[in-house]
Amino acid sequence: MDENLRLPGPLVGTDWLAERLGAPGLLVFDASVGVHRDAGQRIPGARPFDIDGALSDHSVPLPHAMPDAARFTDELRALGLRTGDTVVVYDGAGVYSSPRARWMLRAMGFDRVTVLDGGLPGWVAAALPLEGGAPGAAERGDFTAVPRPGLFVGAEEVVAALADPAAAVFDARARERFLGTAPEPRAGLRGGHMPGAVSLPFGEVLRGGRMRPAAELRAVFGALAGDRARLYLSCGSGVTACVLALGAELAGYSGPAVYDGSWSEWGLPSQGRPVVTGPVTGPGSG
Repeated sequence: MDENLRLPGPLVGTDWLAERLGAPGLLVFDASVGVHRDAGQRIPGARPFDIDGALSDHSVPLPHAMPDAARFTDELRALGLRTGDTVVVYDGAGVYSSPRARWMLRAMGFDRVTVLDGGLPGWVAAALPLEGGAPGAAERGDFTAVPRPGLFVGAEEVVAALADPAAAVFDARARERFLGTAPEPRAGLRGGHMPGAVSLPFGEVLRGGRMRPAAELRAVFGALAGDRARLYLSCGSGVTACVLALGAELAGYSGPAVYDGSWSEWGLPSQGRPVVTGPVTGPGSG
């Protein structure tokens, strides 16, 4: 690997990317979702990491479900990913869906991936170059997904974590959704939260579209988790939970896990999972 492409950590700034943009072995993925997709501008050479589309499993009735290894391999090869590459992911909101793309790549055995702090808005604010039009076709890569257990977990692991005094389950949704005082944006879901879950809206680990400094993140997570060292992260559909996972990593926690189904699964009446509403007292009160 080119030493110039050695990653300093799970997060890089615009200066780091600007100095290396176009280098052989460096890929840039645009992981924007929703209204930020197809914005008409992108970092030069960026390729679409389509979480809303091809890089979710649409055979299950849950949004943004992780695809299987065969599908993931095929899609990433089509994006030109090779085994020895280095990847920077960004999104059009700042830091929103790009941590999900990084978490997916890591869950499929690819570790040389980092998030662009500030995303496209930070790039634009730095007056760095942009390009428009359709991205050019990529030469097919040779990446092969090797699933790594533990980065994504299911409902049963979350049930066990809620009963584990050494674990904390964080919920990245807006606090009003956590309390059940605001409706869920997806039809058919109950309002409220898991019994024992901790409210930490993902925006509280950000400042101005960028991740807060590590010392501040340690204070945020430490105040809510106490001495619980194992963290499980949830949200609405498994996207912003990955923002908390990135924050937990930067804060020094090892092995955080993301609940892939998140509230889109837990909140379904058909699941029969316990749901509570109203304020939380004591640990996890946020």
